This record gives sequence, structure tokens and C-alpha cells, in this order.
Amino acid sequence: MTLKKDLQTALTQAMKNRDELRKIPLRLVMAAVKEAEIDKKDELTDGEVMRILQKETKARLDTIADAEKAGRPDLIEQAEKELAVLKEFLPEEFSAEKIEALVKETIAELGASSLADMGAVMKALMPKIQGRADGGQVSQLVRQQLQK
Repeated sequence: MTLKKDLQTALTQAMKNRDELRKIPLRLVMAAVKEAEIDKKDELTDGEVMRILQKETKARLDTIADAEKAGRPDLIEQAEKELAVLKEFLPEEFSAEKIEALVKETIAELGASSLADMGAVMKALMPKIQGRADGGQVSQLVRQQLQK
């Protein structure tokens, strides 16, 4: 079953169960998927649906950060609940140790030795970790390793 069908099935089930907590974020993701399919004029691959899901997840994290600054615990709670629903459909995230090991392995494969090689390292590394780690965190680790 494709990721899109999994999301649609979960949305249908949430609607049948009248589960507003699950229905809202799933409906937003499915709307974004439909919009992307209209723009592309074709069905999205699982990878493209995954990117939309990651984008929606990042939006919830940004909402949480903004709500913390504004002192709005009600918004934080809602965004955390939506985030939990969306994370059900994302692959398990890599641990910090696993990410660091992949960074070191990729640097060694490419023979990278300075910050000038950072773009090449990131280009080779991102497909390996797609959807399983934050790009900013990975970029920071690559930078630290190349500065040693």
C-alpha cells in the first residue's frame, strides 16, 4: 500500500470515528498532496508524499516554537497532538550516533577535507537520510566534521 493510500485510509477512519484530533492534520496533508498532484498533473510518488508530510511536520514544530515564545500553551498542546498524528506516517528517525556515523562514512567515501567540500558531502548524504533526520542538524554535523 502506498503512503498516500495509508493517509487516505487513516483520514477516512478518523472521519468515521468523528476523531477531530486525527482528522484535521490528515485532511491538511491530503489537501497538500492533491494540490501538488494538480500542479504536477500526475500522481505523486511515495517520496514526494513523504516530503509533503515532512513539510507539514516542520510547520507543526515551527508552530510549537512560536507558541512557546508567545506563551500560548493551548496552541502548543494542539500542535503537539497534530505532530504525533503526522509522525505515525514518517519513518523512524535516526539517532544522533547513527547520523554522525553516516556523516563520517560519507566524508571518508568522498575524501572531503575542508568546508569547500561541504556541498558535495551534503549532496551524497541527503538521499541516505531522507526523512529520517533534520537537514539542519545534519548540515551542522557535516560542518563540525569538516572543520576538524
